[in-house]
Amino acid sequence: MAPSRVVVRTVLVDALAIVLGVAFYFGVRGQTAGSPETALRHAADVLAVEQALGLDIERGVQSAFIAQESLTTLANWIYIWGHWPVIVATLVWLAVHHRPVFRRLRDAMLVSGLLGLCVYTTYPVAPPRLTNMGMIDTIADQSGAYRVLQPPAFVNQYAAMPSLHVGWDLLVGLALIAAASTLAVRAVGAVMPALMAAATILTANHYVLDVLAGAALGLLGWVVAARLERRRAYRAQPPPAVQPPPRVQPPPAVQPQPRVQPPEARRRATGQSVPPQRRAGDLLPVPRHADNALWRAAGLRDGYEGAADRRCGRR
Repeated sequence: MAPSRVVVRTVLVDALAIVLGVAFYFGVRGQTAGSPETALRHAADVLAVEQALGLDIERGVQSAFIAQESLTTLANWIYIWGHWPVIVATLVWLAVHHRPVFRRLRDAMLVSGLLGLCVYTTYPVAPPRLTNMGMIDTIADQSGAYRVLQPPAFVNQYAAMPSLHVGWDLLVGLALIAAASTLAVRAVGAVMPALMAAATILTANHYVLDVLAGAALGLLGWVVAARLERRRAYRAQPPPAVQPPPRVQPPPAVQPQPRVQPPEARRRATGQSVPPQRRAGDLLPVPRHADNALWRAAGLRDGYEGAADRRCGRR
């Protein structure tokens, strides 16, 4: 199969997995809305914790900016168009140009979305706009685009805790910082989560604790996705090549030493005369020119020859 076809097939499979995951997320989220009484009671608990920590700033923030229509409209647009449109555009760009970061973002969104569904099901919380805090739903009053992007049938009105608007925008920002090569795109990735956090509070859709919980959930999903990525990279490595054992050189062959022949055999081989073998007790021959006077001086009557005759028993 051609490499281009492999890439297209991989992208389509990943896109189908994301679409199915999003459909499952919204389907479960829309069908697991808790009772209003329970959601309002949990919202009061969240507000009590914020008051104890000094984080109950939602009403003050909206009161300070609600009179400025331009800022309210900007917050509405960030909340609406800075979420799913940005997520889809980022996923497409990463799928085409940065496959490893795409897989990391995909896995992080799936992990954090699954954990968020567990919280939505077991601990429904009413957002500030549905409580008696006196806060205004700016999106419902000024914009209808949000109802197009997220139809009411797929929206859980009591899924304020945690804020995956913030969590998933944080994941997108981390992915842009990891993949982008230009400073401008990285700056967008760094600023976008903070803008979304401010927009969720200004539009009365989430509490401060929702924002913090969503950011923590997104970071947890990012850590899990990074571990999965390292595991995939480890499994993709080829097995180490088995080195053959070193070849043992045989010892050098021992050359036979030439047989040393005795002097008599060498003489026979070359045709030289071999002197007779002497026995123990034989007298050494005296050269012919030796003077027999030394023997006579020694008291021998007839010199060397006579001494030899006497030794042999001849007189």
